[in-house]
Order: sequence, then C-alpha cells, then structure tokens
Amino acid sequence: MPPRPPFDPAAHLGEQTRRHFFSHCAMGLGGIALASMLGERRLHAAQGPTALPDPMAPKPGHHAARAKNVIFLFMAGAPSQLELFDYKPKLIEFNGQQVPPSLIEGKRFAFMDSSHGTTLLGTRRAFRQHGQSGAWVSELFPYTAKIVDEVTFVHSCAADLFNHAPAKLFMNTGSGQFGRPSMGAWLTYGLGSESRDLPGFVVLQSGPRGPRGGAVNWGSGFLPTTYQGVPLRGSGDPILNLANPEGVSAERQRQTIDAIRDLNLSHAVATGDAEIHTRIAAYEMASRMQASAPELIDLSSESEATKKLYGIEGDAPSFARNCLLARRLVERGSRFVQLYHTNWDSHGGPGENLQGDFEKVCREVDQAQAALVLDLKARGLLKDTLVIWGGEFGRTPMGENRDTMGRNHHIDAFTMWFAGGGVKAGARIGETDDLGFSPIDDRAHVHDIHATILHLLGLDHKKLTFRFQGRDFRLTDVHGHVIEKLLA
Repeated sequence: MPPRPPFDPAAHLGEQTRRHFFSHCAMGLGGIALASMLGERRLHAAQGPTALPDPMAPKPGHHAARAKNVIFLFMAGAPSQLELFDYKPKLIEFNGQQVPPSLIEGKRFAFMDSSHGTTLLGTRRAFRQHGQSGAWVSELFPYTAKIVDEVTFVHSCAADLFNHAPAKLFMNTGSGQFGRPSMGAWLTYGLGSESRDLPGFVVLQSGPRGPRGGAVNWGSGFLPTTYQGVPLRGSGDPILNLANPEGVSAERQRQTIDAIRDLNLSHAVATGDAEIHTRIAAYEMASRMQASAPELIDLSSESEATKKLYGIEGDAPSFARNCLLARRLVERGSRFVQLYHTNWDSHGGPGENLQGDFEKVCREVDQAQAALVLDLKARGLLKDTLVIWGGEFGRTPMGENRDTMGRNHHIDAFTMWFAGGGVKAGARIGETDDLGFSPIDDRAHVHDIHATILHLLGLDHKKLTFRFQGRDFRLTDVHGHVIEKLLA
C-alpha cells in the first residue's frame, strides 16, 4: 500500500464551498462583516438600538416630488358614481327603457343570470352644481359638495376585473393575481418613510366587515415584508399583544431584543437572507410602537372643534375617527395610509339597495372625508399629502332585477377624486357618454392612475422595479401613462 500523502491545508480549503468559508471561518468576510455590524451597534449605543441600517430610511426619488404622503380612502364594494358624481339627465329621461344592444354586446358583467338587468335605471337623487368649478354632486354628499374646488374628479376611470376580490387586488397591486406588492408597499420600498416610530404603510378599517380579499390588498408580495401594510385598530390596543406581559420590565425586554438581534445578524451573515433584516427591523419597530401607537390613537389632545369637524362621536371606532387618525399619521411621517370602508356593494336586496342602505353608507363617510381635506389644508399639510377617493370599479346604468333597486358591477366607467399633493384643484377630467356607460374622452385606466400617483411622489413607474423570478416587475407591469391633466 503506498504511503498516505501528507495533509495539505490549502487543498483541504479548496474543497470547501465559498459559503462555508464566508460563514464559518472566524476571520472570513462573514465574520468580519458580523463583527463590524455588532461593533457599529456598540459604538453607537448612545444613539439607541437603531444604529444598523434601516430598510425604511427615507430615500430619494427619481425626480422632484409634488407629494410626500398618500391617504387613500378606499370605498370597498364599489360606490355608484351615477348616484354621486356622474350626473346623467339622459339616463333619467330614458329610465325604464331597454339598453341599446350595441352597448352591451360582447361585454361581461358580474351576474349574467336573471338578476342582471338590461333596463336603464335613472337616478332618483337630486344633483346640483357646486363651487367655482361647477362640479355636479348629489344630495347624498352635502359635505363633500363643499370641497369640490379643492379636488379633481376623474369621471373616466376604467379597470379590468369585475368581481370584488380580484378587482380590489387589481386596484391595489396592478394585478389580479396573488403575490404582487401593493401600491403602499411599492411606495415605501421606493421612498422609505419619514416616521421612525410608526409604520410607513398603515391600514385602517371601518364598516360591517373587512374588504374582500383581506390582507393581500396591503401585502408586500415578493418585496421584503418590512414594506407590507400594518393594520391598526382605531380604539383599545392599536395592535393586539403590543404591551409587555405582566412582570416583564422594559430593561428585560431590551436585553431580549438585543440578544435576538445578535442571533439574527449572525444568521443573516451565514445565509445572506435579506428577510432577516426585515425581522430585525420589525422587532425594533414593535418596541418603539409600544409608546408611539397608543399616543397616536389617543385623541385627547385634539380639540372638540376638530372632533366636531370630523363628526366623531365618543370613542367608538368609525370612518370619521380613522380619517382623523390618518391626518395624525401623515403628521408623524407615515408614507401611505389606506382607509377601507365597507359596504358599497349596491346590487339591491337586503342590506344592499340604493335607497336606505346606500344613504346610510354615504352618511358614514361624507362629513369625515370632507373634513380631512379641510383639516389638512388648514394645517398646511394638503400641499404635501395626496388624498385619493374611490373603489374597485363602478356601477352599470342598468338596474338589477332584485327585490329593491340596485346596480351591477361595471368596469368601463367610474369616478374617483384626488386632492392635494400636486393635483390640479377644482378640475374635471374625462367624460362618459349620455348614459354613463363608457368614457368618451381621457380614459384613465388603473395602470394610468398608478403611474400618476408614483409620479406625484417623485417616482418614475418605469424605473421603480424589483427583480423576481428572472424578470423586473413594476406596479404598472408593462402599461401605464401619467395623467398629465391631473397635475397642477
């Protein structure tokens, strides 16, 4: 038997993987990086536990921004534009007549059975022109009618999907498929947040139930989870289990977070997994929110005049309370605040008719949404805050054959409005035909709306990308044009 060759350390090292070298060699690059990060934290101990790079730190955009923050008032269920903003005298004149077959030929609606009506339904609501702009607003929105000179109405919005859950997903993520990042996630990914003590992307909910589709509407998709929306409750504990358990002191909690942080850092160096940095940031944010979140929802510092302006009654959760919380959030630097209010699904039938049920949901939002715009303006915040109002699609000019008056889902034409944040005030964009069925000019697709929102915040929708599964994704996919007429 030939003698065994002498042990060659260099050859032995050559057999090891690069990952093994970086992660296990005490003086390898991984060990040096970990020592550097831990040393940096100790070196900056006087500045607190946030010396490590913050994934939500503010970042520059692609061009000068006109807005810094967004408040999206999402009317989940799709409000009928024909009862609120899109006044159609011809539709009233032709009430009860059959819709021309040419209009609906080849079109798809949510309900194609016996409940899908083909008879035109004129609104029973009184409309008037308001403000210097002369915008038409129905009697159902008396408070909103007073702010028409602060907003721009886009009457020619269009979407692709006609069922609620995928349509909400499309309005929020630019896709009807699960797994794509929401608009708030894209914005915080692109710009970070000015707030260190509150999430950059916050979700507030009101109404009888949550929006169809749930958390995917404010998810981060394939982006790091640090950019997903954080739902806050409007009363009580803002987040369940936010407070320390009984017997756990602040000092003990800090020691625990530091120990978990060091273990996570070690694992981050070993694996290169960026999601671990998200986990570290989440621990730190949760710790800071133990003080900041209760202070946020405590409205005792707000004057009675302010609460009256919004229509807040007592401490009960409501859309009005959430609107005031939204103002407080942008004051504290949160980048994107989204309010979901249900239920606007007005098909007709129990709980969903265009008579008492629609009137009720209009009353729930009218005063507060107008107050939000006025309050932001009075505090000098409106110029930097883009306020958006709308749902996932609109409603047909035809009635539905149900027990009471209602309308079907309609993706070809609906109304949204925008205020502040670089938007042209008191303007009207787009127009629909005499029956309110289709846009006849300035069609504004959801992709165009997304491109415009990003533009107002200083981001080019074609440049804000994230590589995933071998391709660059963006909020607008391969579509979208900035709506120039919307810009001030």
